[in-house]
Parts: sequence; structure tokens; C-alpha cells
Amino acid sequence: MISRLLTRRRLALTAMLALAVPALAQDGYPNKPITMIVPFAAGGSSDVIARLVGDEMGRVLGQRIVMENMAGAGGATALTRAAKADPDGYTIVIGNSGTNAASYSIYPDLKYTQSDFAPIGLVAKTSPMIALKLDFPAKNLMEFVDYAKKNPGKVSLGHAGVGSSNYLICRNFIKAAGVEVALVSYRGAGPALNDLMGGQIDGVCDAATSLSGAVQGAKVKALVVATPSRLDSLPDVPTSREAGLPAFEAQGWNALFGPKNLPEPIVTKLNQALRTALSSPNLQSRFKELSSVLPAENELTPAHVGAMVPGEIEKYKILLQDK
Repeated sequence: MISRLLTRRRLALTAMLALAVPALAQDGYPNKPITMIVPFAAGGSSDVIARLVGDEMGRVLGQRIVMENMAGAGGATALTRAAKADPDGYTIVIGNSGTNAASYSIYPDLKYTQSDFAPIGLVAKTSPMIALKLDFPAKNLMEFVDYAKKNPGKVSLGHAGVGSSNYLICRNFIKAAGVEVALVSYRGAGPALNDLMGGQIDGVCDAATSLSGAVQGAKVKALVVATPSRLDSLPDVPTSREAGLPAFEAQGWNALFGPKNLPEPIVTKLNQALRTALSSPNLQSRFKELSSVLPAENELTPAHVGAMVPGEIEKYKILLQDK
């Protein structure tokens, strides 16, 4: 009888300890560096934004946030790894409208679903652009559209891979302009931009975040920005409405996600660190230089991202149904 009682007490104590260990781990979180997966090669808008936010968040959390660039399949390779990571808060991923919305309409055999991710918070909103090599004959958007219509399939536009947010910019542009162009897939926006500056392709679909430096340095020719108003950092670049193609209006976004079952206290801590990072004057100054838009206060919550993603999935399902 005594032996049975002792056994029961041991089992109860073991169960209590099992419950206590995760709680203690969360209380001490983070106690080692955190990996932030970037689904593309270095140099693109997601990578630039991730590094800026990661540096600031690391200061807030007291631990380094280490970037892991994992290109391939328009971000699906990286998202697969993120979905399978342990839900302990030490592996997170920066996603966008391509990786976390459009990919479901492009890749039927994905190893993850929307429910495999825990939203942490919206990081930034981005401004889609089309840029051309400096010696391309078109001087403005309408001349470019006219050239593309007269030379179907001969104009080449680079992007960061099928399923990326840059690919979606290309798709939006093609649909709005009614043109046929050759889309060239890269493992990230950085390699595509390098080839554009080298003259290997005619143009790129990208966000102003990663194009601003090249435009300001007169290394590429900015054609149009798909926003309702001009960007402070690129005041000479016309909006799509000003340039004569109002149907080409869009806005990209980046958000942080963790694997599903990420404990609520860890989600809250990461979200608070993100909020503090985005309030940093240094980060806000850099975002302005790069034409990245800070989320509004009501857009910073995990709940906002969780509610936003299903709508984005449906939106791109419609856009891509005739791909």
C-alpha cells in the first residue's frame, strides 16, 4: 500500500516537473541566439528589412538574432524548414505576400499549410516598382508598354523566384498592362538586380526597399512605383496612376512567423520586441530611406496578421488562376 502511494506521488511529481520545465524555459526566454530565416538570397527587400529589424529586436531581447538566408522555390524551401522547427522561439521566419499567401496557389505539393505558422506581427509594408536597365529605349511607362506590345515575349523581367512577392509584382504588371514578357526567375532579388545592372536582363520587378540605392546611384532606371502617391525617397519616380496605368497599384508586406504551437508567452515577447524595434528612431530613419512603410498600431498584433493572411491567399488565387 505504501509502495503504491509512493509510486503515485512520484508519477504526480514527474508530471508536475514536466509541466514546469517549459514554463521555466519560457520565463528565461531567450537564453541563446535566435535564428531568423530569410526565404531569399541576401540583398533583396525581405533580407534588408529582416536585418534591420533583427538587429533592433536583438538589442531589446538581449540575444543576437542570426540571419539564415535560404533561397529556393520562391521561398517554399525556407517556409518548409520554418514550419518543421521546434516551437521554442529560437527559429522564426520573415514571410511576405508571396511566401505566405500566393505560394498556396502556385505550388500544389507544399509541405506546409497556413495553419502550420504562428503569426508574430507585421514588420513593414513595401512599395512595388518596375526598373529597367539604363540603356533600355523606353523613357517612360507608356513607351515601355508600347515597346513590349510591339515585341511580344522579347522583353525580359527578372524576379526573386516563382511565388515570391516580386513575382507577384510582375504578374500584377502583366495583367494591368496587357503585355507578354519573358519572366526570368532568380534565387532572390539581389541576384536579379545584379544582372539588371550588368545588362543581362531588361528590367526587374522589385520593391523600392531593395531598388532605392541602385536608382539613387543612377545604376538602373526606375520606371514606375505602384503606390497611390510618390515616395519621399524617390520623388522623381511617377506613380502608376500618373504614368497612365492606374490598374497597376499594389502594396507588399513582410511579417514575422513562428512554427505552430509557439507558446503564447513567447509570441507576446517577440511581438513586444518587434514593436520596440519599430519604434526605434534609427530603424524608422532607415525605413524612410528605403521607402518601407511602418505598420499602423492596429496592424502590429499577431491577430491582425492571422486575419490578414487568408484574405491575401484568396486575392492571389484570383490573380494567379490564369498563370
